[in-house]
Amino acid sequence: MTDGTALIDAWKGEFGDDYLMRNRATEETVGNAAHAFTEILSHVKDNPPASILEVGANIGINLRALVRLTDAELFAVEPNASARERLVADEVIPQDRLFDAVATELPLDDVAVDLVFTSGVLIHVPPEDLETAYGEINRVAARYILSIEYFSPKPVSIPYRGHEGLLFKRDFGGMWLDLFPGLEPVANGFFWRRTTGLDDINWWLFRKP
Repeated sequence: MTDGTALIDAWKGEFGDDYLMRNRATEETVGNAAHAFTEILSHVKDNPPASILEVGANIGINLRALVRLTDAELFAVEPNASARERLVADEVIPQDRLFDAVATELPLDDVAVDLVFTSGVLIHVPPEDLETAYGEINRVAARYILSIEYFSPKPVSIPYRGHEGLLFKRDFGGMWLDLFPGLEPVANGFFWRRTTGLDDINWWLFRKP
């Protein structure tokens, strides 16, 4: 399943609904995310973002965490209808700041949001669509770009839930600098499952010129 349209259809449909059911917004999961974002946002506390967009928010575990940490205006992009319904029903985010869209076509104006981030989303973008997704995120971000993704020094496709072509690892941070060399690396790190409760995952934070 490497075709971009087929992959998006999978996330919009039953496959995406199943993912939603596996990922619960509990006190533990939201608390773990809050600890992670406390670390990340500490690197921009001198000039914090006034608005934040999550691309691929699912049920909003990260957004629920950010509500605890910042007064920034929150926005979300999410292609799965069930996840969007949950975001609105749980009052995580207002309907007018929630968009039915994907990373390759963000329905926001240029430099519309201070900080744009993905968390476990770029890993699901087909390699042939990845540069487009990067371009859209860079276009919408006014000040900061954050990627929280699985890392591999070389691009590799990993079987995921019995499917091929649904999960890809690479140096996502390096790709930001390759495509947009003017970006300033602010900080990066690794969240270790044994101490954070999160997946073993890397993150990269950049400031736009």
